[in-house]
Amino acid sequence: MPHDIDILIEDDRWQGMDLVTLATAAVTQVLEHAKLAQVELSVLACDDARISVLNAGFRDKPTPTNVLSWPEEDLSADTDGNAPHAPTADPDGTYSLGDIAIAYDTCAREAVAQNKPMDDHVTHLIVHGVLHLLGYDHIRDNDAAVMEALEVKLLGKMGVPDPY
Repeated sequence: MPHDIDILIEDDRWQGMDLVTLATAAVTQVLEHAKLAQVELSVLACDDARISVLNAGFRDKPTPTNVLSWPEEDLSADTDGNAPHAPTADPDGTYSLGDIAIAYDTCAREAVAQNKPMDDHVTHLIVHGVLHLLGYDHIRDNDAAVMEALEVKLLGKMGVPDPY
């Protein structure tokens, strides 16, 4: 069974870059690495106003951000630098990973400020968001090193330069 990637585009500016194709490729790259065959997740492509509301509601930070993730289950590593836990399959064998939101305005500003193509930056952020759904994080130093190294590896396979 193929992955079920639900992509909801709320801001029409995302249409100009074929976000569906870009997001599908980024998600697929991460899921192939994780060796997960049957996955459900959603991506909300919105603007800064929408992501500010989400960030305020879920993280108590009423400001825009580039990407947010809501994992279905907490898979974070118990020890700093260890691999996260494996997700649990639903009874039908599907892995319901969670949701991601990505904001056009912040992504566009960051891409310009970092002198990166928008497609490359968005690809990185979607990879980043999916890794969060799989329990990777960057709060603790060793976890951050593991997550960033994996991002670089996966992006390299997609022809995207090291974002760091």
